[in-house]
Amino acid sequence: MRTNQLIIALFQRFCWLDEGLQARLHDRGWPDVSRPQSMVMTNIVSGIVRPSDIARNLGVSRQAIHSTIGQMVKLGIVELAPDPGDRRHMIVSLTETGARMRHDAQRAMDALSDQLAERLGHERFDALLATLEADWGDNIERTR
Repeated sequence: MRTNQLIIALFQRFCWLDEGLQARLHDRGWPDVSRPQSMVMTNIVSGIVRPSDIARNLGVSRQAIHSTIGQMVKLGIVELAPDPGDRRHMIVSLTETGARMRHDAQRAMDALSDQLAERLGHERFDALLATLEADWGDNIERTR
């Protein structure tokens, strides 16, 4: 059934990108980061900085996100601080080291995007990106 192919293909292509990113960062001397750590960094760079919001965005528990962030703090790539807008919450941000890593990660993603556009052809790459960026509508609600 083609619907099963969709989720498998999307996940495999996501892994292709993430593994390429991780390999390029490793080659530049950065410590290996897990896929969850990579996704936390992506959220931070996108402006999602409250751990609870990151957890919701990734569809995981707050406990899992706090564990992942704790690992990243130990690596010296992020830090936690009280949210100046609401002291009941914490915000996570990149350290100087994390910002340098993010810069290298952006360069790696640019190279991966260029590589993919060459392989697929620029028109197919643009169409793929437009499809992924399109509004897919609200997600189907779960039945009880």
